[in-house]
Amino acid sequence: MQKETNLWDRYQKHLCSCPEIGLTLDISRMKFADSFFKKMEPAMRGAFSEMHDLEGGAIANRDEGRMVGHYWLRNPSLAPSREIQLEIETAVEQILAFSSKIHNGAISAQNGSIFKNVLIIGIGGSALGPQFVADALASPTDRMKTYFLDNTDPDGIDKVFAELGADVSQTLTVVISKSGSTKETRNGMLEAKAAYQKAGLDFSQHAVAVTGAGSELERLARAEGWLERFPMWDWVGGRTSVTSAVGLLPAALQGIDITRLLAGAKGADEVTSRMATGENPAAVMALMWHYATDGRGTKDLVMLPYKDRLLLFSRYLQQLIMESIGKELDRDGVVVNQGLTVYGNKGSTDQHAYVQQLRDGVANFFVTFIEVLKDRDGSSLLVEDGITSGDFLFGFFQGTRTALYENGRESMTITINQVDAYMVGVLIALFERTVGFYASLININAYHQPGVEAGKKAAGSVISLQKSAVELLQQERRGMTAEAIASLLEKPEETEMIFAILRHLAANHDRGIIQNGAEQMAEVKFRIAP
Repeated sequence: MQKETNLWDRYQKHLCSCPEIGLTLDISRMKFADSFFKKMEPAMRGAFSEMHDLEGGAIANRDEGRMVGHYWLRNPSLAPSREIQLEIETAVEQILAFSSKIHNGAISAQNGSIFKNVLIIGIGGSALGPQFVADALASPTDRMKTYFLDNTDPDGIDKVFAELGADVSQTLTVVISKSGSTKETRNGMLEAKAAYQKAGLDFSQHAVAVTGAGSELERLARAEGWLERFPMWDWVGGRTSVTSAVGLLPAALQGIDITRLLAGAKGADEVTSRMATGENPAAVMALMWHYATDGRGTKDLVMLPYKDRLLLFSRYLQQLIMESIGKELDRDGVVVNQGLTVYGNKGSTDQHAYVQQLRDGVANFFVTFIEVLKDRDGSSLLVEDGITSGDFLFGFFQGTRTALYENGRESMTITINQVDAYMVGVLIALFERTVGFYASLININAYHQPGVEAGKKAAGSVISLQKSAVELLQQERRGMTAEAIASLLEKPEETEMIFAILRHLAANHDRGIIQNGAEQMAEVKFRIAP
């Protein structure tokens, strides 16, 4: 009984209640000492100051000399110039007007029919945010059904177009790329264009672009006469772009109330701008991340939303958090290898998956539960005397939370009333601000991604090596081992990569490479098909 009384006292003492946005954050089951908040307050003051400078237009992405202004997207009056404010307001008006014309048929498909599907082509933040919003807020009354090409996987692309079938003629395609040169997005666009052409359709009469001014994609869309072009600004990073045209256009086309989503994000921004740490849920959550991981990422963040509509939230957060926090160097150039690993699914599915390990296995994590109070619209069926399915879901949530706590596993709980456009905006803004605060606390730059750029460069070198290897085989017109090819290319260090490249090509018969089998990998020969 004493333990329960102490937990109740702790709950009342540390509950962060934000009735203005319909959210509470319960950290009573995080076992920080009473002195923790006082000890961290000077660092939190610094984080508040840095966030104020960020919102004011300070250069945050120093690699590219860019401001970081996703907060302005839902409150344009915060923008550092009247020009930026007008651009944001105009973009939202453009999205609403264009979506209305699509829905009422003022802008129709090539065959004159109303568009009923929207295909989003993007990668990373240009897909994960829109996917989360689309799945979380889907309803039978959606104006359009949403599909995604979010990878450069040929089989995945074929799967999407097989699902669309003849309905490709009534499908609007939105291509999203700030630079217009992102290879995955470019490949998806070219594949989509080929699919439309195969169906006897003009891709340009079914396409819109979300891109930066003057980009390759903007120039292409203009030259080919695409239906419309929407802006992406260099001060909006991909992982924080969901409240820009990147996320708002797909949502509006689907039929989601984007004004409510923006209102939720704005409301959360206002609450998380409070300078009183204990009343600011983003500040509190950032401090809990710091406490749980010793400010070093020593434990994983497990997201357990007890709501089907929030299934994709953990995937969205993986990019937002891990791309922002996972850095080799801190802002002083010191090697720190920071990070915060995120994974999750949904409750109560997780109780039949990995909760067993969470309770009894290695204690290398902390949990963030999301509790949604409202079960459904309308009345619920009684599955037992006086008990509904929603009551069971609540019971499983509380049971898991208790079982973890009793075994020394820490958790916090975000409680919201329901999942709607407003609350999705709230959750997005809450975690965006938390990431910013936490980055300040651990002295890393949350707004650049050198590791991602390194991966892109490495991929480009693989493509270049492939071209060289195939060109050599075309010249030699004989079977050659990977080692022989590497030697002639004067790249012996790339022998393994050359073998992998040619094995991949040989597995796809349309690529014109034949692989001759051998017991030893070193003896496998490749040649050009006759």
